Amino acid sequence: MSVYKIKTTKPEETHEIAKKLGYLLHENDVILLEGDLGAGKTTFSKGIGLGLGVKRTINSPTFTIIKEYKGRLPFYHMDVYRLEDQFEDFGFDEYFYGGGVTVVEWAQFIEEQLPEEYLTIHIQTIGEQERNIQLIPHGKRYEQLCKELTNESISD
Repeated sequence: MSVYKIKTTKPEETHEIAKKLGYLLHENDVILLEGDLGAGKTTFSKGIGLGLGVKRTINSPTFTIIKEYKGRLPFYHMDVYRLEDQFEDFGFDEYFYGGGVTVVEWAQFIEEQLPEEYLTIHIQTIGEQERNIQLIPHGKRYEQLCKELTNESISD
């Protein structure tokens, strides 16, 4: 499995990378965001939303679990942290395969309900504003997406 690495030195750079990713996303793309509290997962989600053309303010869905936004594609932003000890099916497939883009924070709590293919983005804090971002594709579509995002040469 490939791992693509990006280093940012300020929140605006992290935001711009996420916005570029949002431009590249297609129907039914699933992004998993990992990182400690305060690493920038919500900042990254806001950037993705902008890249998708979302006009509303995007904020963390911590207490609602799922927030839906309209853009060029529907944008489903999930924070499933509160589902840590729950083992029921919440119908996530309706979002994963519902024609939009789904971003999941704390996805390890619904691991058994995730689709086979997705992109994991791990954001690591290395300083007050610096971040290491690792892109880990699971599937050919996401490998291609990582190459586009990191401007690597694309070959079949």
